[in-house]
Amino acid sequence: MPELRSPPRFSPRSSTRLVALLLALGASPALAQEGLSVDFNLGAASDYVFRGASQTDEDPQVYGGADVALGIGYAGAWVSNVDFGNGTDAEFDLYAGIQPQVGAVTLDLGALYYGYLDQPSGSHEDYWEFKAAASMPLGPATFGAGVFWSPEYFGKTGDALYYEANAEVTIPQTKLSLSAALGRQQFEGPGDYTTWNVGVGYALTDHVGLDLRYHDTDAHEQGKLYDGRIVGGIKLTF
Repeated sequence: MPELRSPPRFSPRSSTRLVALLLALGASPALAQEGLSVDFNLGAASDYVFRGASQTDEDPQVYGGADVALGIGYAGAWVSNVDFGNGTDAEFDLYAGIQPQVGAVTLDLGALYYGYLDQPSGSHEDYWEFKAAASMPLGPATFGAGVFWSPEYFGKTGDALYYEANAEVTIPQTKLSLSAALGRQQFEGPGDYTTWNVGVGYALTDHVGLDLRYHDTDAHEQGKLYDGRIVGGIKLTF
């Protein structure tokens, strides 16, 4: 397996034009229909870590996205700079799904498309994933689990499966929350690995949050991008 999305230099122009497009969508009168909710997010982090591996060659990340929800259905788009060392400028994700409720459990069934700008010819970086996840609140905590399957993963490396268990707890009478996740990435060929993270979040306001998180994997032999790292970030939602 090639290094997982083995990270290209940050191109502000590519990320900015996609974020501008997302913001322009919010001005559409059609999005003001009754029952339709639209949310936007912008953020930055000291690194972009996806399933334990740096996507920005250990450099900072800037990202933005938009989410639309109607009933149990949702759709959205998200964009970030990446650095794979091959000229690829940015990643854009498109996704849609449904979130039905079964008792106290919220299900999440959806599809995600990962696309990449300015990728080298023949690199086949774009791919699809299909998701089945569930979450359930228990007191101040929320527990979740999910499975992601791709019929043809990044770089046309065959089918791939990722599964994860996660939890988050809000500390009562504070603006702090603790969260952690444990996941396993499996491939059709060699290169399977386990990843985990644990971190603390702090709500500066109702719309601004901070996150400090430690990421690691058991795949250090695959290179420095899989080494343990502490990542700090800030996110604005509106």
